[in-house]
Amino acid sequence: MRQAVQNNSPSSKQNNTPPKNGERVNVTITYLEQSERPVLPTPPRPRSKVAILRAEKPPIHFYRYLYRLVGDPYNWVSRRRMSDESLAAIIHDPSVYVYVLYVNGAPGGIAEVDARNKDAHEIKFFGLAPDQIGGGLGRYFLTNVIDLAWSHGAHRVQLETCTLDHPAALPLYQKFGFRVIDRREGVVELMSQPQNPH
Repeated sequence: MRQAVQNNSPSSKQNNTPPKNGERVNVTITYLEQSERPVLPTPPRPRSKVAILRAEKPPIHFYRYLYRLVGDPYNWVSRRRMSDESLAAIIHDPSVYVYVLYVNGAPGGIAEVDARNKDAHEIKFFGLAPDQIGGGLGRYFLTNVIDLAWSHGAHRVQLETCTLDHPAALPLYQKFGFRVIDRREGVVELMSQPQNPH
């Protein structure tokens, strides 16, 4: 999930070369919505010790660490470009909920629910740390995040994904009851990435 600049140009094929700072990549953005609270099966309890905690007014450096830990492999860039003041104005808003998935005591994922629009709450960001992908934690975390998003009084829950995200993201969201409401072409301006987020 990310913010891309919409345009009318066709989407280009992605490759595995490291991103170059300022490189512009065409993407397809898919917008999805749940119009009613789904009845989801209880996911299997993970074998690891897990906890999901809300980070209330998280320190900026901690949020940036989580954002890059989860987002760097998929070129999440919108929050990297924000000043600390602009970022704090969003994530410290009482109607913005940042949830952290802890696995064996260490951060293993992040989800951000923006409930400032009282009618439609949006899951702005969702994902796992690279070393936690493939073990079933994604379904467990997403089930809980969807439930949390609806618990804040939403009439609809929305999210978006694009072709830079994990290829399993879109089908997973659809399995969880999200339906496609729009598709648009856009552009993501990439940023170079150090080997490890700081």
